[in-house]
Amino acid sequence: MPPKNPKGAKAKQNPQEDQREDSLQAVVLADSFETRFAPFTFDRPRCLLPLVNTPLIEYTLEFLANAGVQEVFVYCGSHADQVEEYINDSKWTSKSSPFRALKVLKSTATSVGEAMRNLDNLDLITGDFLLVSGDVISNMNLEPALVKHRARREKSKDAIMTMVLRETGVGHRTKSKGSRPVFVIDPVAERCLHYEEMGHRRGGSRYVSLDPELLTSHGEIEVRDDLIDCRIDICAVDVLAQWSDNFDFQSLRKSFLRGVLKDYETYGKTIHTYVVTDQYAARVKSLRAYDAVSKDVLGRWAYPICPDSNLVRGQSYRLGAGKVYKEDRVMLGRTTDVKRSVIGSDTRIGDGSTITGSTVGRGCNIGKNVTIDGAYIWDDVVVEDGSIIRQAIIASRSSIGKGCKIEHGALIMFGAHLTQDSSVSANSWITRDDNKDHNSNQDSDDSDASSVGSSRLIYQSPSASSSLSSISTLASSEDDLEPPRDMLRRSSFRSDPSDDAGENRDFHVEATASILDGLQKNDLSDTIMLELNGYRMSTNASQHEVRKAVVAAFMKRISNLICGDNASGSGSMSMREAVKEVFTRYRALIERTTFDKDAEGKVDQVDFLMLVQKEVLWRPNGDQLLLFVAKEVYDMDIIEEDGVLQWWDDPRSQEGEMGKVRELTEQFITFLKEAEEDEESEEEDDDED
Repeated sequence: MPPKNPKGAKAKQNPQEDQREDSLQAVVLADSFETRFAPFTFDRPRCLLPLVNTPLIEYTLEFLANAGVQEVFVYCGSHADQVEEYINDSKWTSKSSPFRALKVLKSTATSVGEAMRNLDNLDLITGDFLLVSGDVISNMNLEPALVKHRARREKSKDAIMTMVLRETGVGHRTKSKGSRPVFVIDPVAERCLHYEEMGHRRGGSRYVSLDPELLTSHGEIEVRDDLIDCRIDICAVDVLAQWSDNFDFQSLRKSFLRGVLKDYETYGKTIHTYVVTDQYAARVKSLRAYDAVSKDVLGRWAYPICPDSNLVRGQSYRLGAGKVYKEDRVMLGRTTDVKRSVIGSDTRIGDGSTITGSTVGRGCNIGKNVTIDGAYIWDDVVVEDGSIIRQAIIASRSSIGKGCKIEHGALIMFGAHLTQDSSVSANSWITRDDNKDHNSNQDSDDSDASSVGSSRLIYQSPSASSSLSSISTLASSEDDLEPPRDMLRRSSFRSDPSDDAGENRDFHVEATASILDGLQKNDLSDTIMLELNGYRMSTNASQHEVRKAVVAAFMKRISNLICGDNASGSGSMSMREAVKEVFTRYRALIERTTFDKDAEGKVDQVDFLMLVQKEVLWRPNGDQLLLFVAKEVYDMDIIEEDGVLQWWDDPRSQEGEMGKVRELTEQFITFLKEAEEDEESEEEDDDED
């Protein structure tokens, strides 16, 4: 490695330079150096995409202003002219701006590493500075972190950076679903000793490899995987020198952070942490995070960062009944129902329409009897009568014809046009043909040629964007899913006869009847399990036999709820509702018979799904029932993704009669595998942020 760049120890040159060094500077990485927000970033930079009707960069600049930053350098490449034009017209460049200077740095850099080396060559940074992404949403008071950083710098100039991390639960919705960062920290010195990313999907590392010397050279260490990396870093000028001296550094964490930690013995540079426990900070680094952070802002978790703070000039949001934020000049029909949503100015919503948990931008025209649930409708969108939009993103200037159905996870590009009764399947996108003018407003359908691509999974968990209704081969009517009453009666407790060999048939019959009796009487899970365990021990039954009895009883109870064959079965539920009812109420019965949550091989979970598959073989519409059950146990996290995929890949689930009920479920499995590939792609892209 070449000698260290002397720029890290620049001398003061004049009084003006003294003033610059005394002021806090910030560098905003507005370019994400990846395409995770495609197709929207084809037309617009990510930092200008709206989150709760406010451009992302507004949240970041608001955070920097509250932190006392005086000079801001916005570093961007893609659509840099748009960023510059927006900032020049914003409040941040007005006379009342809290920033003494705000400059857009245009670049052709293709990675964070190139951007940082270019920044070092520009010689703009004169002292400690904040390095943040242009998608940071935070209400935190950064002063305590700055004070600690400066105190460490007074003691040692080798303390070159402090990472601001947010403490939260391991499964928090704003955390990545593909891999999670693991920080090994000396809690006394608040120093980061080791960094690693640990995956919890198939093939991902489940272990952290530590140098044994860390355990002996530090009196106490913490291994933390409950921290959200907000990408808010307090840096000394020496940080830029490190980037310039190491041309193999391309990403902030896997390259720079790990490289500096690895070379500590050689160069002695230290990186520290500041953990926030009671304030909000997150990054909108993916479409899944977009959904999660939007919900947090609407729920006022980031207060005072909320719609009625009116961060942008001209906004006029007020919070009203039903947790609805409305701007001025919003027109609602007399029978319009709006709950937990944001509605921009000059938007009209017709009679009979329902808007729930959604964001609707300015100048939109929503027709009559429209359903919008958990969706994001940007500015100047037209949605005609009778259309249904669920958990999708509709970009500005799009138009949705009458009776259209847009499924979970769909992305509609700027200016796209859907004709009457169009259907957009789950997790796909519609975008204007690249040969057309994206900004034109032509009425002819021929002029609005669209192309369809895959958006994969966009929300915070696969379950959020893959409802059963979005799987197109299912019958369009719930009634089509209900099997004939007499066939369900005949199915009784029947299972695959080949599965009975070597098992306690008496236990199966008696245990199944006992469980079913408890289900019908709405007994507590603990009561049913207590009786079941007593019978299991008295007959020396295996856990496999217990699971088999639980599955048989569950399937019979579902049949009762659909069609009814005794006084307790009312027959008023659809198959989907019956599955959800039984598994939601009695999930504990399954969880107490599966003991492989921490094992790599999900033997118990695979066995459970195999038993379900065998049980539905003998039932009408068994292929549909298998799909409903597989989807429900996955959504409820009763069966893990690894368990579902290991069951699907098991040869036993594919052979003979078993393979005949897999067709509908195959779409769900394909969805999971594509989502997994998407997460792996996100992890790779994350290195470039």
